[in-house]
Amino acid sequence: MLKSFPSVEIIGSAGDGLEALQLIQQHQPDIVFMDVQMPGLNGLEVVREIATSGGPIPHFIFATAYDQYAVQAFEVNAVDYLLKPIEKERLAKSIERAENLLGSPAQETSQVESLLEQLKSGLRQPTKILLKNSNRLLLVDAADVIYAGIQDGLITIVSTQIEGHSNYKTIEDLQSNLDPATFWRPHRSYLVNINKIQEVVPWFKSTYQLRMSDKKHTEIPVSRAQTKRLRELFKL
Repeated sequence: MLKSFPSVEIIGSAGDGLEALQLIQQHQPDIVFMDVQMPGLNGLEVVREIATSGGPIPHFIFATAYDQYAVQAFEVNAVDYLLKPIEKERLAKSIERAENLLGSPAQETSQVESLLEQLKSGLRQPTKILLKNSNRLLLVDAADVIYAGIQDGLITIVSTQIEGHSNYKTIEDLQSNLDPATFWRPHRSYLVNINKIQEVVPWFKSTYQLRMSDKKHTEIPVSRAQTKRLRELFKL
């Protein structure tokens, strides 16, 4: 998407946090567009390493799937954010803001440290999810959740051991409280743990279904809009 903007010169692209850190230190870019969740080092850890290295600190623009609580921390610290899924119009505004920032001094280390502390308080994800099963209220580890689905306004969550109903009213609310690097929404009615996908099943007209690792081997559709994300996740 960045290649379509004439004012942007892309001098490097990294596949993980460690590579990002090396490229930033090597090329010293003006602007860094960076995901919050990355393997190796996450986006916030990359910023911390840069801030403590003593070198120049670029303007960081984060891509994030987190909710408004975290977004406020970005805004307070005068850095921009792109909320996933990223739209080109929003990206254009971010680039315009970045160009305006180039005329101002680079962020001070103290500002970056403040950003990191605020983000850490806002990005903590719950490790337990509450399920209603008969008359019982059960807590399951978020990592054990296989998938969640909504029907008639009621969310059902299936974990490795049990299944039950959730207090969350929408899939969006549930998703915003789970790790976006682990939980993906392949269809408007489903949220899946990508670590619990057992098989990607080709379907008709270049679509796919996900066969999950629960006892029923539930098959979950992938919407056409999410097919590109599926290909990116599993290098299809």
